[in-house]
Amino acid sequence: MREDVISWYNYFMLIAEAVSKRSKDPSKQVGSCIVDDDNHILSTGYNGFPRGCSDEVFPWIKTSDDPTKNKYMYVVHSEMNAILNAHKDLRGSTIYVTLFPCNECAKAIIQAGIKKVIYKDFNPKSKDMNYASSHMFQAAGVEVEKYVPANLSFTFEV
Repeated sequence: MREDVISWYNYFMLIAEAVSKRSKDPSKQVGSCIVDDDNHILSTGYNGFPRGCSDEVFPWIKTSDDPTKNKYMYVVHSEMNAILNAHKDLRGSTIYVTLFPCNECAKAIIQAGIKKVIYKDFNPKSKDMNYASSHMFQAAGVEVEKYVPANLSFTFEV
């Protein structure tokens, strides 16, 4: 029997990392993977423009003085994409995400009934959003866990 089998915990975060590579955002690629208690993947998502909104037309920049020319007005975050693309009941599920959810995604996670968030990294530039998300998760009884890779005996490049 093999002893170097990857754990579900590591597997799902590696899936989220791989999914993040689908993002065309030049500055930040974020991926999510939603799973049920039986270790079935319910949905995945990455940050990008809504379906039908061309990467050639909408802006990827984030520094314009005109807010309508910044990506933030148009990009759908990975968590929201995963929730919207699930087409399933997500109550009781767990979401693995490569970046701690913003306050808007936290609202969607809570409303979808997701019970646990496992995140890889914090966004140090978003302290207020991190606080708001954490506060809402705590109030709604959503468990939050920082991902700590365990016993990865190989290198995975995506």
